[in-house]
Amino acid sequence: MKFLLFTFVGVVHLFSLNSGKAIYKNDFSRRTFQEIKEEIARYKDVAKAIINLAVYGKAQNRSYERLALLVDTVGPRPSGSKSLEKAIQIMYRNLQEDGLENVHLEPVKIPHWERGEESAVMLEPRVHKMAILGLGSSIGTPPEGITAEVLVVTSFEELQRRAPEARGKIVVYNQPYINYSKTVQYRVQGAVEAAKVGALASLIRSVASFSIYSPHTGIQEYQDGVPKIPTACITVEDAEMISRMASRGNRIVIQLKMGAKNYPDADSFNTVAEIIGSKYPEQVVLVSGHLDSWDVGQGAMDDGGGAFISWEALSLIKDLGLRPKRTLRLVLWTAEEQGGIGGFQYYQLHKVNISNYSLVMESDEGTFLPSGLQFTGSEKARAIMKEVMRLLEPVNVTQVFRTGEGTDINFWIQAGVPVHLLQLHEAIDYLTIADMAHAL
Repeated sequence: MKFLLFTFVGVVHLFSLNSGKAIYKNDFSRRTFQEIKEEIARYKDVAKAIINLAVYGKAQNRSYERLALLVDTVGPRPSGSKSLEKAIQIMYRNLQEDGLENVHLEPVKIPHWERGEESAVMLEPRVHKMAILGLGSSIGTPPEGITAEVLVVTSFEELQRRAPEARGKIVVYNQPYINYSKTVQYRVQGAVEAAKVGALASLIRSVASFSIYSPHTGIQEYQDGVPKIPTACITVEDAEMISRMASRGNRIVIQLKMGAKNYPDADSFNTVAEIIGSKYPEQVVLVSGHLDSWDVGQGAMDDGGGAFISWEALSLIKDLGLRPKRTLRLVLWTAEEQGGIGGFQYYQLHKVNISNYSLVMESDEGTFLPSGLQFTGSEKARAIMKEVMRLLEPVNVTQVFRTGEGTDINFWIQAGVPVHLLQLHEAIDYLTIADMAHAL
């Protein structure tokens, strides 16, 4: 997380990277890389002005203060909740008062899940009350709960080998932590795989490299044709203890109670604001974060920080009186935690104009001290991005990492539209600098 402020994918239609032939009416493709490099370098003073405003000027700490006010006022913002809709309305007013353009709300239908009361108690070989967090979209247990013997496994492969032992039991996954992207599959798919072999419920070791007896939550996914069973995360400490008990041959019995409920989809909104481009207003550079959160935290890091630094990027540009060539569009997504629901519906609505999207950016991996950007695109585009990042040498934020991605923007990546290497620097000449500077 420490290296990333924004991940993004550039999407457009200006240049064929395979043939080298321009396919856009503006003949930018005839320029050499050296000419582009020289043009980027001419933004040095603009970069310095943005950095000074964000780091030393009146905008210092502004995004932090804005974020603190929202989370203190609203608190957790789970999908389908009144608090999420309150936050959206607050942000709608905030963006208008900030003087941004074309501020509006785009309707979205989103899931509504509530965890209710939940508990897990080990009854054998000793009585032990366990900390748990139900996983998003999980069904609940019967009112009396589920009381069953436990089967401990460390992988899906082990579960398959021991499938005959799983029927009628609660499967406990004590998978080793490798990294988030690999290990999270147990949270997402654990219930389905356990149900396939006849388990009554599943408990997943929290997907974390470190624990202070702190269970983890997140979305999980059921599969058509597979029975739905209750599922929750337990702490790393309890997963390890249960695994040790099992290795000694102890019979382990757990009583699980979960009051989780799924309700009909609720009405919500993606929140949008812009700075209209001066030369190509129909072409869009999108910067984003999500407003929703889980119910057991304030959502300050995931993803209040990403949403507010996205807003701050536009604020810095507006405050300096800068007018980029292309339209800068801020989108604050809704229901990202449920699997990118707001991002998907935005893509479905706007993909007809996909050729007008120059760059799509998202911040949702933590707002730490930045050292660069993740980027998905061609090697030619990457070379231009490296030149853009040189403008941030005064604050030592210059690296260009690979594999830019994000739940809400992956739909654009999957569309398979390549980055346009020549439009890239013009699209982000102000925005990239603003993104980085105000996070320092």
